[in-house]
Amino acid sequence: MADMVFSHIALSCADPARTEQYYSDHFGFRRGRVIPLGGDNEIVFLKNDQSVYLELFRADAENPGVPVAINDGPHYAGIRHLAFQVSDVDATVKAMGSAAEITLGPLDFSDFIPGWKTIWLKDPDGNIVEISQGYTDQTA
Repeated sequence: MADMVFSHIALSCADPARTEQYYSDHFGFRRGRVIPLGGDNEIVFLKNDQSVYLELFRADAENPGVPVAINDGPHYAGIRHLAFQVSDVDATVKAMGSAAEITLGPLDFSDFIPGWKTIWLKDPDGNIVEISQGYTDQTA
């Protein structure tokens, strides 16, 4: 499937404007498209410079009892966390200020990859977001 590329991740948000602000302020996303659904409801596509998209929907129901995500995300089937690479984890977390609600870490994985460091945070809707530096692919 040579013509297939990753498209987006859709997030249901308690407050889409707050979630949009979070990913715009701290992860470099900006609006790519807004689709009005009537009234004050809309779908917002956010895009970053690497053409990664987040699609934001207003949640129309409360959490049905799924356990709250902690640490590096849920360990049951489903999405565990979103992840972003940065040049400096500590500087990124410091710049986020009180928006950096740490759930785990920072952890140093230099035993596996020299310089690999990771921290996990919660976004405004409780989704776990990983921020790491120094990850590299395995060579042959």
